[in-house]
Amino acid sequence: MHDDSLGRPIEILLVEDNPGDVRLTIEALKEGKVRNRLSVARDGVEAIAFLRRQGAHADAARPDLILLDLNLPRKDGREVLAEIKEDPSLRRIPVVVLTTSKAEEDILRTYDLHANCYINKPVDLEQFITVVRSIDDFWLSVVRLPASG
Repeated sequence: MHDDSLGRPIEILLVEDNPGDVRLTIEALKEGKVRNRLSVARDGVEAIAFLRRQGAHADAARPDLILLDLNLPRKDGREVLAEIKEDPSLRRIPVVVLTTSKAEEDILRTYDLHANCYINKPVDLEQFITVVRSIDDFWLSVVRLPASG
């Protein structure tokens, strides 16, 4: 049985410009007992540079999961999502959209852009812990992504 995934923490990229929401995410991951290495990109431009390993992010780890806020400075979360899903080397990384918007149009648009999941903020800590745990269980334990090629 080959399960080296148990031996390493999950690589998570959080794309979030609000320091309070960054703290909440760190807290939820701790509370949820999710073994992870969290990297934070403060805007959409930095997120794309991180994912493409450009500039200061040349040694960035490839994320197992992306938590993406929609309302970002410099490059909007929708643009980031579209770029991720159009890039053959990135599009298989699960993306969870976190946003304050409850607009039906935004929800539909994010799914049209192939987001894997959509969660409203501000998220209550308990609810967020549950979501993070289920992401961990579902995306990283149950789902088997196709081999690239």
